[in-house]
Order: sequence, then structure tokens, then C-alpha cells
Amino acid sequence: MRDDRPRRRGSRRIRPEDVNEAVRRLRGETAPKTVDYREASLRTHGLICAKCGREFGHADRHLLTVHHKDGNHHNNPRDGSNWENLCVYCHEDEHSRGLLGDYLSRGKG
Repeated sequence: MRDDRPRRRGSRRIRPEDVNEAVRRLRGETAPKTVDYREASLRTHGLICAKCGREFGHADRHLLTVHHKDGNHHNNPRDGSNWENLCVYCHEDEHSRGLLGDYLSRGKG
């Protein structure tokens, strides 16, 4: 009798973090947490960009994003102290400034 099951090639170690993440995804816990902190930040800080001050309504609130001040998207304290609401334009600017600075500083030498 022939066995058609896929065979493992090599012995790849499975990390416990990967298993835990897979279990969270299967339980459906990953997506709601992402939505929860965004909604919590919008409730806490309002529908306004913290950088340019543009105000948003319910029709265009999708243009507001949550920026993690410390850069760690897993750090989501309930009080919102690591979040700031930024419009998509300011959020892009915030993340590209470091890249531009690194690029320009390498040119000097």
C-alpha cells in the first residue's frame, strides 16, 4: 500500500512562539485585538491627527491610523499612552523620516 502523505524534509525546529501565534490565530484572537486597540485609540484620542491637527468625521475615519510611539506594535496599554492617532500622510512621514536620516547620514563620510 502506497502512502501519499507529504513527507518532512529536514528537521526544522518549531519555536514555541510560532505555535502560540498559530493557536491565537485559530482561536480568532489576533484580528480582534488589532481592531480593539485602534478603536480604543480613536475613542481615547478622538478623530484628529496628532501631528497636523486635521479633524476627521465618521465617513473618512479610515484615513486615521494608530502610531505606536515606542515602535512596538505589541505594546498596547489600556490607557493609550503608547498610541497617537495620525492621518495616513503623517504616519508615512513619521516612518520615512528615520529612513531618510539614515540614508543622508551615510552619504557624509
